[in-house]
Amino acid sequence: MDKPALRALALAARDQGGDQDALARHLIAALAPHAGEVLSGYWPMRGEADPRPAMAAHDGPVCLPVVPGKAVPLVFRQWKGEPLVPGPFGTSHPSDSQPLLVPTVLIVPLAGFDRRGNRIGYGGGYYDRTLQMLRETGRATAIGLAFAVQELPDIPADPFDQPLDLIVTDRGLIRPHS
Repeated sequence: MDKPALRALALAARDQGGDQDALARHLIAALAPHAGEVLSGYWPMRGEADPRPAMAAHDGPVCLPVVPGKAVPLVFRQWKGEPLVPGPFGTSHPSDSQPLLVPTVLIVPLAGFDRRGNRIGYGGGYYDRTLQMLRETGRATAIGLAFAVQELPDIPADPFDQPLDLIVTDRGLIRPHS
């Protein structure tokens, strides 16, 4: 199955949702070892798993991604709960007045994932570009967040795809294996 077909399958499964409270508990536990680090979350849209309870519980700076243009890495602006502004593709992000931060831990939204740490996003490659850049210049831990129903048996990985270090679902943590 090609990636567009896998994406459609995973997004249809995501519509079933899952246990948001369990998801938040598992994500809070997964983030605990990263206390004090700069955490990038995201503002959920279109039925995405919601990272906001874990972002609020994080002991350290929190930022949200900003899409600065087409086919370029994301940038991240600090977020302390102030109102967000609309961005491209239906996203929401902090205003330009908020300082730029460089996250070392990223909660990554996704359409689907497999047990090898491969993910399918929305096809723009923003997180792959961003993770590649962050990993080349320092440490970046990518934590995929999804409902368990979004798991796929196998996602083909392209050379530019950046793997997830951990996947958090409403059923628990998945440590990818190759």
